[in-house]
Amino acid sequence: MIAFQWLWAFALLPVPLVMRWLMPHARQTRSGALKVPFYADLAAAGLAARGARRAKALRLLLLWLIWALLVTAAARPAYLGQPVAIPVAGRDLMMAVDLSGSMARDDLALGGPLVADRLTVVKSVVDDFLARRKGDRVGLILFGSRAYLQAPLTFDRNVVRELLASASIGLAGPETAIGDALALAVKTLRARPEGQRVLILLTDGASNSGVLDPMDAAELARQAGVKIYTIGVGADRLPGGIGFGQRVVNPSADLDEETLQKIADLTGGRYFRARDGRGLAAIYDDIERMEPVAGDPLYLTPTVSLFQWPLGAALVLSLIFGAVLARPRFSGRPAADAAPDAGEAARL
Repeated sequence: MIAFQWLWAFALLPVPLVMRWLMPHARQTRSGALKVPFYADLAAAGLAARGARRAKALRLLLLWLIWALLVTAAARPAYLGQPVAIPVAGRDLMMAVDLSGSMARDDLALGGPLVADRLTVVKSVVDDFLARRKGDRVGLILFGSRAYLQAPLTFDRNVVRELLASASIGLAGPETAIGDALALAVKTLRARPEGQRVLILLTDGASNSGVLDPMDAAELARQAGVKIYTIGVGADRLPGGIGFGQRVVNPSADLDEETLQKIADLTGGRYFRARDGRGLAAIYDDIERMEPVAGDPLYLTPTVSLFQWPLGAALVLSLIFGAVLARPRFSGRPAADAAPDAGEAARL
C-alpha cells in the first residue's frame, strides 16, 4: 500500500494560482508590434495564432505537471509493507565482564575434562545466554583497572556478542575496578523505565582499583532501581606443587564473595558462584528464569520511501520544458528567418 507521510503538503497545489492572483501582472511592451486591422477575421478563419495558443497551453500544462510532481514528492510517498511482529522484552540488561589479569588463569572446565582460561569459558557461556535473550536491550561493560562502555543498550545482540568475543585479557588494565563498573552501569541504566534495569556483574577477584568503592556504587544502584546479579568465577581446588610437596591450591583465594553477596542483597539481586563452565551455564539459566523475556510483541511496518520517483520525473520534465523554450516554434517567438521583410510589410 502506498501512503503519504506528509499529506498536508497537497495544500500547496493552488499556490501558483494564489501567487498569480496576488502578484501584479508584468507590463507588456508593444514596441515593434505590427497591427493588422483584419486580424480577427484571420483568427476566426484559423489562419493566425493557432500555433501560439497551442504552444502556450502545452507550456502551462507542463508547468502544472512539474509543480504537481514536486508537491507529491514533498508529501513523502512511501510503500508500506505487511506489519512484522518483533518480540519485546521487559528488561534492559547490562553485562559487566571482568578483563583483569587473573581472568587468564586456566582453572575452568569447558564441556568436559578440557580446562581453559576463565575468560574463554565466560565468553562461551555468555554468548549462548545472549543468543537466547530475544527482544532484550543488551549492553556490555568491560572493566579492569578502568571501566569502559563497550556497547550501549541495543536490540542488536549479535553486535554485543561480537564485541565480547573480541575482548582480550588486560584490555582495560590488569587490576579490578568493580565500583567503577557498577557506577557506569547505573549511569547507563538510570534513564530506562523503572523495574526493567538489570545488571549482571561477572568477576573473579576483589576490587583493588578505581575511584568508587563497590558498596557506595551499589547504594547508587539501589537508589536508581538497578537490580544486580553478581557472579564469582573461579575453581576452588587446583593441584599444585611437585613430588612430596604436592598440595591443593585455591585459585580463587582473591575472590571477595562477601562483597559480591552484599551488592546483590542490597539491590534485590542474587549472588552466584561459578566453579566451572557447566556451573556458569546453570547460573545463566537461573537468571533467565528470574528475568524472563516478557511483554507483548510490537509490530513494525516496513517502509520504503518513494519520493525520489516524482522528484526525478519533475526534473526530467523541467529539462524537457527548458528544451521546448529553447526552440522558437514551440516558445511562440517567430524565427528570424521567417519574419516578413519590409516590402511585404508595406504591402500588408
